[in-house]
Amino acid sequence: MQASDKIVWKPDAELMENCNLTHYRKWLVEKGYLSTTDNDYEKLWQWSVNDLRLFWKSIAEYFGLTVEMDREKVLSSDEMPGAKWFSSLKVNYAAQVFANANSEFPALMAMSETRELESISWEALAFQIKKFRAHLLLSGVQKGDRVVAYISNIPEATAAFLACASLGAVWSSCSPDFGVGSVLERFSQIKPKVLLATDGYAYNGKNHCRLEKIGSIVAALDSLESVVLVPFYNGEKRPNSIEGVVWWTDLHEDEGELEFVDLPFDHPIWILYSSGTTGAPKAITHSHGGVLLEHLKYLHLQNDVRKGERFFWFSTTGWMMWNFVNASLLVGATAVLYDGSPGYPNLKVMWKFIQDAGIHHFGTSAPFLVACMKNKLHPAEDFDLSHLRSIGSTGSPLPPEAFDWVYKKVKKEVWLCSMSGGTDVCTAFVGSSPWKPVRLGEIQCRALGCDMHALDDDGKKLLAEVGEMVVMQPMPSMPVFFWNDEDGSRYRSSYFEHYPGKWRHGDWVEINDRGGLIIHGRSDATLNRQGVRIGTAEIYRAVDKINSIKDSLIVNLELSGGNHYMPLFVVMNEGQKLSDEVIAEIKSTLRATYSPRHVPDEVIEIAELPYTISGKKMEAPVKKILIGKPIGKAANTGAMKNPESLEFFVKFAKERSFG
Repeated sequence: MQASDKIVWKPDAELMENCNLTHYRKWLVEKGYLSTTDNDYEKLWQWSVNDLRLFWKSIAEYFGLTVEMDREKVLSSDEMPGAKWFSSLKVNYAAQVFANANSEFPALMAMSETRELESISWEALAFQIKKFRAHLLLSGVQKGDRVVAYISNIPEATAAFLACASLGAVWSSCSPDFGVGSVLERFSQIKPKVLLATDGYAYNGKNHCRLEKIGSIVAALDSLESVVLVPFYNGEKRPNSIEGVVWWTDLHEDEGELEFVDLPFDHPIWILYSSGTTGAPKAITHSHGGVLLEHLKYLHLQNDVRKGERFFWFSTTGWMMWNFVNASLLVGATAVLYDGSPGYPNLKVMWKFIQDAGIHHFGTSAPFLVACMKNKLHPAEDFDLSHLRSIGSTGSPLPPEAFDWVYKKVKKEVWLCSMSGGTDVCTAFVGSSPWKPVRLGEIQCRALGCDMHALDDDGKKLLAEVGEMVVMQPMPSMPVFFWNDEDGSRYRSSYFEHYPGKWRHGDWVEINDRGGLIIHGRSDATLNRQGVRIGTAEIYRAVDKINSIKDSLIVNLELSGGNHYMPLFVVMNEGQKLSDEVIAEIKSTLRATYSPRHVPDEVIEIAELPYTISGKKMEAPVKKILIGKPIGKAANTGAMKNPESLEFFVKFAKERSFG
């Protein structure tokens, strides 16, 4: 796909003058960091990576974390892995959150499929935090101990995380739609002392009891000292056989002040997990200081989130965007939570939620926006979106047609903030700038302090060509380590083997001469088609133009004798069938948009595509199954949303005999 020159949004004079990024640039000039007086984002980005220590020193000082620190103390070494940030600085993520406590705006707003929209004040949030914090201390939890949660995206989860952070305990969570095996693959690695769980949840109009699964989890985690249950079913404390269980509603009140322990900058704050589709999930451990600096920078400067605004991103507690939503509290915003399906009872529910909750910044996935487009929604006609300032999109590349739909059917003045990052850094490498225009099908910029480039196989930087996404210098929110990876070998092999000393993220990226970007899909799912590498995102962008198709997945098999086979699997929209006319439309669209090499050898209709619990298409496992690997070696079904979907590919592989 070629970058587009079509501008679909540009900042007005008021935004250019009053956005947080302009305030920061003026502060840099006042403090002598910079001499420039113009709002040129690419120049500011170049400065931020040319002198990494000076940039992150400025961020720490700008947000009041330190004053007049020697730049040599910012970063011990430029080497990756092994970089150590701000070794003399003491911080606490939760303390920085509560520096914003006020009575003017709510701390949280929350809604679910079964509960009405509610506001939670900072005082009420502090009350819940203190209750859980007191219970943790009574359970013997100390600094560095792990607390895990099997819980929905509800206010109690936010309160529990902040309670952990306040005393230096390490948080880790999974959403309650995870299976027992998947939960244990994660939690058993880190030997938690306390488990917090919700006894049930609602999704897509159905209630799901989780007491039996919780019992199995508790029985398998012999390190647990305490289990706390949050009642889901009308607040009822349901009978259960879990030994020593305490209900959240019975936790003792704590009348004292909310306290925060000063922690080293690199003290662990939470453990996130890789998708674990082909092996045990990596227990990715982040630091208080690293994510604190990164989240302050990204939300304040890149997203322009302001005090009192309402920030939402659709997520579950099993995805890094849950952490990112709660990070909006760091800049004085109200974190908005939703628990349930984004499509129940229909796709209009999220747009009504924006209206009813008064959301200023709405975050979602590219597939959700594409689904709304294909279902011909017109939110601007149906809802009051006057307060909506930005729409964030992540999870997969957003096709140009979806950009057009947003500006025609949602709001012509909205700032479309497409971004891409990962669990590995709990932020975005590339995303938004309030100084730059939004162009059709293009991500605006690289994030400040992220020295990311497209590299070829030999490590040469590419411009206006597709290459590997590689970060050349350290970022504070890179993991401090993987849990149970004492010698660091798994950490090094995950990011630093292909380009020694540089972070290879695993995406195909194209960077143009104005700093805009296009993500072309995962490099580990690359289609090597007759010697030409094709990103899967190119195929999906073209297929997304066809309204009769709901979803698609493509792989390319390298067969004996130098032959190739590239099938495209499609899920049709309700009431639609794969016909010769649709196949012809697919092929002509791919040929016209890209090249004959992009045209699949066969188009096959299937009932559903395999997805991870975190919502990623599973191209690589499908490819392995098609060449004859058994499911157990090709995919970790415990990390899947719909493991039964793989059976189709097993049967298909046997019928065709590709292996």
